[in-house]
Amino acid sequence: MHRKSGWALLVFAACLAATPLAHADTIVLTSELKAANEVPPNGSTASGTAEASFDTATKTLTWKITFSGLSGPPIGAHFHGPSEPGKTAGIVLPFKSPEPPITGAAALTDAQAADLIAGKWYANIHTQANPGGEIRGQMVKQ
Repeated sequence: MHRKSGWALLVFAACLAATPLAHADTIVLTSELKAANEVPPNGSTASGTAEASFDTATKTLTWKITFSGLSGPPIGAHFHGPSEPGKTAGIVLPFKSPEPPITGAAALTDAQAADLIAGKWYANIHTQANPGGEIRGQMVKQ
């Protein structure tokens, strides 16, 4: 090895060692599901919670949603977005089953992840009596 290339390699190794390693974060999001959050609000006394975690390295969102007291069986359940509280949006992530507890995982696109982390997704539970949604909650970073 030449003396110059040896120094270059040593300098490169020192710089590499000084560079902080990127690490994954897990972002926790939660929401309180209630009729007052629907647009428009309804008179349901049902309630629930949505808990989710987003792994920034794998871009995987995992969730658990529980609820009770609906006016009837749930006929649909989804994450909607992007939307601010008090506004509506389309479905961004449907759940496999609307029956509680709803659990699942999905890989998100960069745009979906950005909207989720910015608080622009909401969980919505639909019933026959409230087809637009009986209870809803905006996902908020903890």
